[in-house]
Amino acid sequence: MKMTVDFEECLKDSPRFRAALEEVEGDVAELELKLDKLVKLCIAMIDTGKAFCAANKQFMNGIRDLAQYSSNDAVVETSLTKFSDSLQEMINFHTILFDQTQRSIKAQLQNFVKEDLRKFKDAKKQFEKVSEEKENALVKNAQVQRNKQHEVEEAANILTATRKCFRHIALDYVLQINVLQSKRRSEILKSMLSFMYAHLAFFHQGYDLFSELGPYMKDLGAQLDRLVVDAAKEKREMEQKHSTIQQKAALQDFSSDDSKLEYNVDAANGIVMEGYLFKRASNAFKTWNRRWFSIQNNQLVYQKKFKDSPTVVVEDLRLCTVKHCEDIERRFCFEVVSPTKSCMLQADSEKLRQAWIKAVQTSIATAYREKGDESEKLDKKSSPSTGSLDSGSESKEKLLKGESALQRVQCIPGNTSCCDCGLADPRWASINLGITLCIECSGIHRSLGVHFSKVRSLTLDTWEPELLKLMCELGNDVINRVYEAKLEKMGVKKPQPGQRQEKEAYIRAKYVERKFVDKYSTLLSPSEQEKRIISKSCEDQRLSHTRVSVHTPVKSNDSGIQQCSDDGRESLPSTVSANSLYEPEGERQESSVFLDSKHLNPGLQLYRASYEKNLPKMAEALAHGADVNWANSDENQATPLIQAVLGGSLVTCEFLLQNGANVNQRDVQGRGPLHHATVLGHTGQVCLFLKRGANQHATDEEGKDPLSIAVEAANADIVTLLRLARMNEEMRESEGLYGQPGDETYQDIFRDFSQMASNNPEKLNRFQQDSQKF
Repeated sequence: MKMTVDFEECLKDSPRFRAALEEVEGDVAELELKLDKLVKLCIAMIDTGKAFCAANKQFMNGIRDLAQYSSNDAVVETSLTKFSDSLQEMINFHTILFDQTQRSIKAQLQNFVKEDLRKFKDAKKQFEKVSEEKENALVKNAQVQRNKQHEVEEAANILTATRKCFRHIALDYVLQINVLQSKRRSEILKSMLSFMYAHLAFFHQGYDLFSELGPYMKDLGAQLDRLVVDAAKEKREMEQKHSTIQQKAALQDFSSDDSKLEYNVDAANGIVMEGYLFKRASNAFKTWNRRWFSIQNNQLVYQKKFKDSPTVVVEDLRLCTVKHCEDIERRFCFEVVSPTKSCMLQADSEKLRQAWIKAVQTSIATAYREKGDESEKLDKKSSPSTGSLDSGSESKEKLLKGESALQRVQCIPGNTSCCDCGLADPRWASINLGITLCIECSGIHRSLGVHFSKVRSLTLDTWEPELLKLMCELGNDVINRVYEAKLEKMGVKKPQPGQRQEKEAYIRAKYVERKFVDKYSTLLSPSEQEKRIISKSCEDQRLSHTRVSVHTPVKSNDSGIQQCSDDGRESLPSTVSANSLYEPEGERQESSVFLDSKHLNPGLQLYRASYEKNLPKMAEALAHGADVNWANSDENQATPLIQAVLGGSLVTCEFLLQNGANVNQRDVQGRGPLHHATVLGHTGQVCLFLKRGANQHATDEEGKDPLSIAVEAANADIVTLLRLARMNEEMRESEGLYGQPGDETYQDIFRDFSQMASNNPEKLNRFQQDSQKF
């Protein structure tokens, strides 16, 4: 390290030393001024940024208000809601940036000025004091007279002590100077580097956010172009209609409004006739008021304003009569008389009066006919209870089909509030944990890294069916029973919404350090454990009679392949050991699937739970530190992902892949998950592994790749998928489209297979069903 001030010159107290000190002291004073200025500018920038965030938040709230106002327009409401959510997240990113700026620039540099520069100033004061004492001692020693021996000795002793003290203080001062000069570089660069990294993270987050929003904006732009074209077309049609009506109006006689003479007793909306009439009030003054009258549902009603509830004049037209009224001074009057009251009305012309009278009379006759036919209609109707059940089931089915990812995921217990802070209506999710999060907690989860948490939006992102099904298999309640098992025992309270620093510490302790995980807990209740022990003893007796030939897919009814319609599982029977499918009969071991998880290490617990399709227990094993790629040396180095294939659950495979499982890790026979899924004829799993980057060119110890196995087994669906994937891979390599998804036809076919595997797995079970016939 280069010294700013030489220690040797310090001992000499030479003019070079004094000049160096003067230069350093001037430099430090200027440095202090520069740092103070920079800190003040940083504070002003942060305050301005906070004001910008506040104004931006008000603008975003204005967009949300406009979205709520546009609730009758689905396109505008959805678009503005998505945009306001994105802007809200950008505001959160800005807030994080300003917080990090305050920590990196303001706090760090202020600490350097207050601590290190203060130490330098203190050392400088001590040096100046001892330097002055040394100068006084030298002058006193020089002035003492030779014949005064006592004073000579005293002056010499004082000078010696002062020089010794000076050297000590001077060396300390030089050391403080050199340390400060060295530290200033690291402190300044460290704070600026932290500040720049904060900007890098901010722009990356913004880029990721708008990259996710980009496809929706592109679709909206295309839709907007169509709307512009449609609006122009509607404008031309309205202009033509306007011109036609204007021409018609020019020829019309405005002395009477003949357009109001029309009435229709069979109108679809039930309104036979409507229009303005004057009505005489029943008060003492007999005032006349203009009201909007209508004949509908066998009643005569009127309204003062459109939003007002209609006032019924005649409840049942069958009980009233209508007649002309010529004995009053006003013209065009007629009276509607009922058993309890009469209503005097006035039309605008004689033609209108005749039209209203005719409409009332016709409605009276129609009411009589409808009541007479009512009994016949009731006889022809089916049972009301049956009809209501059918309509209820249809509406429920339609509702389920129309559910969004947000609605489906929030139906899971605990998912209506944030998993970590409890804020209501979370719009984000961690797909590898299977939990829902508020926007602030999702930002903290992003900072943990994708090896801990993969964050997606429930409203902005497109959800693959297997991933959505995975979210519905877990949920906040299940995961919190694992990751917060010891929370109450430790006396720790969950952070509240808005407490960002407390949230960051809590989330890191929960998911990274796993402080609240009970290493000795199990998700099984005592009653379930007792059932497992009983089931194990029964299954051990049955296992000795169960044998499956080597390398043969389990096809027949005896093998017990079942299809679970609710989650797409192509399951093996619980009586068959996971490793027994590919072992010679003499080497098969009894199933240990039913061992209590308390006696398993985390890797083995994950291994067994993967076969059992028990996602909560798998999540527990991962929380206990299980290696997701753990290989069982007792069972051909099989991995949990291979066990999930043998268990037949598509969701289990997706859970392992989202948590970092290697899709190409093979067992001792050289077979990876894609090999096993092909042998067993699990089409949905083959589709999933190909989408997740499985290597279909890998061969097992017999030299067979998945395609040759599928061809031998005559499984048309899997052969189609493998050949399409291989063809797509060759096309991308020939065209240099590395990292691109590939041909649209290929994507559409794989999307259809994914939908069937998750929602209609029975359609992919043709291979097993055809083989069972023979």
